[in-house]
Amino acid sequence: MKSSMEKPLYGGQAVVEGVMFAGKTHSVTAIRRHDGTIDYFTLPRRSHPTLAALKKIPFVRGIVAIIEASANGAKHLQFASEQYEASSDEKQAAEESRSKFGLILGAAVIGVLSFLFAKTIFTLVPALAADAFKPLVPGKMGQILLEGAFKLALLLGYIYFISLTPLVRRVFQYHGAEHKVINAFEAGWPLTVEHVQRASRLHYRCGSSFILFTVMISLFLYLFVPTDPLWLRIANRLALIPVVLGVSFEVLQFTNKLRDIPLLRWLGYPGLWLQRLTTKEPDDDQVEVAIASFQRLLDLEAEAERKQAVQ
Repeated sequence: MKSSMEKPLYGGQAVVEGVMFAGKTHSVTAIRRHDGTIDYFTLPRRSHPTLAALKKIPFVRGIVAIIEASANGAKHLQFASEQYEASSDEKQAAEESRSKFGLILGAAVIGVLSFLFAKTIFTLVPALAADAFKPLVPGKMGQILLEGAFKLALLLGYIYFISLTPLVRRVFQYHGAEHKVINAFEAGWPLTVEHVQRASRLHYRCGSSFILFTVMISLFLYLFVPTDPLWLRIANRLALIPVVLGVSFEVLQFTNKLRDIPLLRWLGYPGLWLQRLTTKEPDDDQVEVAIASFQRLLDLEAEAERKQAVQ
């Protein structure tokens, strides 16, 4: 049996009433429609040679991966939102619409821009808030720590309050189902509801862990740039966003490699703690949807591998 580190690495994300999984050749979303049936959306993964080359460069590959994930995830989110309440006729119309390049490109662009906008807001608001307290905390180290505290409070507060809404809570349950499927697969367990439910809803490679690492890494990097005057502080915070993302991605990958080493696995614990907010225990129906999505992806990946072997 292969260990978790020898198996192919799959990523995923929760969507409205479903789960998306992505592999080397395809990404697949399965959702539970309001009539109880499971519907699928599949996209082949095509990477430009330049992007493929960039994804081999440490600290650069993370930024490329994030942009691709944001663009790809937006398409799947759009599918899930459209299809959950759609009737049969509306479903066919939506499928025809998704075949149009312009709409798919538009969803990708919106996904990337939304991510960049959110990252900018979560970077600037804490900097401005910390600067407002400069009369009370004038030193550079104090300002950086205060900025980090505001950033962490903003992140945790945002996650907590949105988790109180029924829709987001269900999305967080599907997030937990996604992690359970990946953990069961990496452990070599059968992909049945019973076995998957036994798996942990926390995972070292989760995007929630990545977000927390960006907070921690940014505090370290800010030590090397000035905090005064305010315009320079804002300018270097914005300029450092790609650096923070690139370094945080490498840290995320590093902690994932160490998760089976007893004395070093604790490096990933802060991200796992945050996942206790961003994931919830799923019910059996939600796990069934996650398994269906992942199994469809495995089938498509196996078919693509067979075709490549024949060529």
